[in-house]
Amino acid sequence: MKDSRNKYREENKSRATPEAVALDQTEINKLVERAAGGDFEAFGELYSIYLDRIYRYVFYQIKDKMAAEDTTEEIFVKAWKAIDSCKGKEQTFLPWLYRIAHNYVIDIFRSKQKELVVEMETVAEISDHRPGVEIELEHQQLLDMITSLPQNQRQVIILKFIEGLDNREIGQIMHKNQGAIRVLQMRALAALRQRLSRDK
Repeated sequence: MKDSRNKYREENKSRATPEAVALDQTEINKLVERAAGGDFEAFGELYSIYLDRIYRYVFYQIKDKMAAEDTTEEIFVKAWKAIDSCKGKEQTFLPWLYRIAHNYVIDIFRSKQKELVVEMETVAEISDHRPGVEIELEHQQLLDMITSLPQNQRQVIILKFIEGLDNREIGQIMHKNQGAIRVLQMRALAALRQRLSRDK
């Protein structure tokens, strides 16, 4: 498994750039269709497109850069192995990918008796690279507040406001109806507002 993962990582390293060209949904659907048919090059393009988003999603959960990188690679390996299940479901590829990531992160937390204790990495490293100590501190504080939320609320905030997904997509990932997603979102925002008021 380790050898195949390393091979996968090396073959795709050149594609995994933040400047990966954004494609429209029709082009992405075609890539998913090709990948589901066994086209590794097509999957490599999907990897380039979604690598940063999945990494960011994982990082916000576990707050450890190295662990997030390894976990993200594992998620894409798992996705490649199961890609044939996307045949005829090209439109739902992204929620499907997030669902794999969601389940993988849940498994990590279940396998640990306590949350990982690690040195905080700044979110600036994985976002827009704006300069300034104040911005880095704000990102650290935001990350700290988000990760202090209960797991379901944290998932909703990350998927909604960081990843930009709508409630329908979030519901597909978390296997909850849109009403439940709205409730989780309201509770999470209320908790964050309370924390901000207290900190001020």
